[in-house]
Amino acid sequence: MDGTDSELVFVALGGLGEIGMNVALYGLGPRRKRKWLMVDCGLAFADPAAGIEIILPDLTFVEKIKRDLIGLIITHAHEDHIGAVADLWPRFRCPVFATPFAAALLAARLEGLADAPEINVSTVKQGERLKLDPFDVEFIPMAHSIPESCALAIRTPHGTVLHTGDWKIDPEPGLGRPTDAARLTEIGDEGVLALVCDSTNILRDGVSPSEAEVALALREAIGDARGRVVVTTFASNVARIRAVALAAKAAGRKVVLLGRAMERVVNVARESGFLEGIDPFLSGEAYSSLGRDEIVLLATGSQGEGRAAMARIAVDDHPIAKLSPGDTAIFSSRTIPGNEREVGRIINNLIKQGVEVITDRAGLVHASGHPRRGEVAQLYGWLRPKIVVPAHGEELHLAEHALFAAERGIETVVKARNGDVVLLAPGEPAIVDEAPHGQIARDGSILLPLESEPIRARQRLAFAGVVTIAIAIDRKGEMAGVPDVVLTGLPEKTEAGVSLDEIVDAAVFQTFESLPRPKRRDADVVSGAIEKAVRAAVGVVWGKKPTVHVLVIEI
Repeated sequence: MDGTDSELVFVALGGLGEIGMNVALYGLGPRRKRKWLMVDCGLAFADPAAGIEIILPDLTFVEKIKRDLIGLIITHAHEDHIGAVADLWPRFRCPVFATPFAAALLAARLEGLADAPEINVSTVKQGERLKLDPFDVEFIPMAHSIPESCALAIRTPHGTVLHTGDWKIDPEPGLGRPTDAARLTEIGDEGVLALVCDSTNILRDGVSPSEAEVALALREAIGDARGRVVVTTFASNVARIRAVALAAKAAGRKVVLLGRAMERVVNVARESGFLEGIDPFLSGEAYSSLGRDEIVLLATGSQGEGRAAMARIAVDDHPIAKLSPGDTAIFSSRTIPGNEREVGRIINNLIKQGVEVITDRAGLVHASGHPRRGEVAQLYGWLRPKIVVPAHGEELHLAEHALFAAERGIETVVKARNGDVVLLAPGEPAIVDEAPHGQIARDGSILLPLESEPIRARQRLAFAGVVTIAIAIDRKGEMAGVPDVVLTGLPEKTEAGVSLDEIVDAAVFQTFESLPRPKRRDADVVSGAIEKAVRAAVGVVWGKKPTVHVLVIEI
């Protein structure tokens, strides 16, 4: 394997150009006989305007090399690293390795799915090493906003690659093990060929606040509150959930859980020992029996999800949880880019109800799980890598990380994007090929390319609605009866007060009557002419051209 024709390559199929949908591959061996190791298989969240909420990576390339795919390693249990496994694993069916918490959370998620695949996950504890010939992988503890997050030291005959996963430096992470600086330094002393590193917070100077500081801020905010308190955070942030529980207890309050995702995480966290010493949480049924100053509600929906508890509470539409003026809502979370409008709508609706809203702008009620520039610089110092590949970020994050690495004296910085095949060794690091890549959408229970016609069509319908017209024509080329016209998603009247129904009807009749009689007997000609005329007529008075469907029935 260490012959002159052997190469070590890195390929990302997601996560380099967007935040989320993380999938990475490491290939080792001769070009046509490489063995492959896959790291993470995550999803991203979409704008739901076209009825699509979940985006998955296109793993056509993985399907091509699945015979040589020796395993999938999950660095941690966040959805953007593990969320696509249930949908996509049946396409490549390789062994899966994860820490006990990630494995348990995946199993719990699969239990709730109809026709879920049976995935046998092998567990590996933090600090352990896994031999997956020709790779040797060490799971290094890293602090993050979910238990048991790991960096991977991937050892090969060409050198060691350190794949960070998601991480930060936090001496008091709230639960679990902190980032193992001593072990990372030892690995740096051994020699690190390449560092593939999280770029999410590279735009921010300094170091990220500690979970211990957030716990103190939450205790103060909950202790000072009058009336009910609702806290929303990422369901997977067990350290934050624990901090809320301890703050509630100190204030003499009980915790009520709302949201299936949070219930699932809490159950797994208790089974895994991460909520040891924390009183059992109450279900939603207990909400109405508690006094206003006796309750802390932990609710899902920190990212503005329309069906989650917070969105419904904000418009007073939740069947159980109601708020009153003087109650307090704490957003112990960061708004993911793209969700600002939905989160802002919830906050505004809460304020309209007279609820006091506390976000991270007003106090340290949230800390990111990702490293700022100061922490990345510390990691460079521990590892001293020859090559840095910025990962896990949008274009701006990756570009800024590349500049930062160069300023820090990194010998080689590779600016890779999804699909780039990066040669790490031997020789000069470079992008040498491109692998198939892209995005697919989960449309109900069906997976479709994100740019497929059904999804594009729904986007068009959302923009300008649809006009459906049914016309019957007899053998003489005369219209039989009155056309059936349905307008969906169009305004009823123009600014001048003219009915759009009338405008569509006029366009239909005028177009039909203008056609020579022989052409009236051609259904395709009639359909095409009326579709074009109706789109144009509506476009003149509305400024938008709807989708027009014309059905011509010959009788």
